[in-house]
Amino acid sequence: MNVAEQQTARFRNKVPQVTLVFWAIKIMSTTVGETGADYLAVHAGLGTAVTDGITLTLLVAALTLQMRMSRYVPWIYWLTVVLVSVVGTQITDALTDEMGVSLYVSTPIFAAALAATFALWFAAERTLSIHTIVTSRRELFYWTAILFTFALGTAAGDLATEAVGLGFNLGVVVFGAMIAVVTAAYYLGANAVSCFWVGYILTRPLGASLGDLLSQSREYGGLGLGSVYTSLGFLTVIIALVAFLTLHRSMTMNERA
Repeated sequence: MNVAEQQTARFRNKVPQVTLVFWAIKIMSTTVGETGADYLAVHAGLGTAVTDGITLTLLVAALTLQMRMSRYVPWIYWLTVVLVSVVGTQITDALTDEMGVSLYVSTPIFAAALAATFALWFAAERTLSIHTIVTSRRELFYWTAILFTFALGTAAGDLATEAVGLGFNLGVVVFGAMIAVVTAAYYLGANAVSCFWVGYILTRPLGASLGDLLSQSREYGGLGLGSVYTSLGFLTVIIALVAFLTLHRSMTMNERA
């Protein structure tokens, strides 16, 4: 593929390029999504069932809008990611809290579901690359995989920080270190696709642990900012970064035209 073809494929791609900004938004969206759902269910008094129905409806609407787009639109894409984060977390929480399924059971189940998604995706498309999400079928595989990464990340993160007793303070260090190892492996020549998806899974528990570290009271080892202020702070940064990405993409496309 020559340079012109690579540029054409990049602008047709329905998902963003993987950059430092991408990972920053991904980590913060995890915290915003989870605390937002908790706020609706607990503080707003809507309850779990109503909150689940609202977030699922919003996800379907956002995903439908995302699928209808002919190209990557930053605010639509990241809104969908936040809502997938919420729903993926709610799936795991429903299994654990309402159905009594052990995290030792749900974690391998979600891992198997994600592996099956990748197997079907590769069998149908012969690639798992996120740089060529240019058809509806590939995009459906992509979002299915994203949903399972959030569910798996939630289950594995809760297993480590709660069931095993790692705690959110040590969780930030451990999951951050694991992501650092994956990053180093990527730069040392490891498979880029594998590194991306492993990193994507790990950012879910890292984001949750980071959110807890900032929001939990000082007596529990946190910084005491509270979930509302932490979420508002992260949301403000996310909006600013998405606005930057939108402006940058618009300027790049104008230059290309």
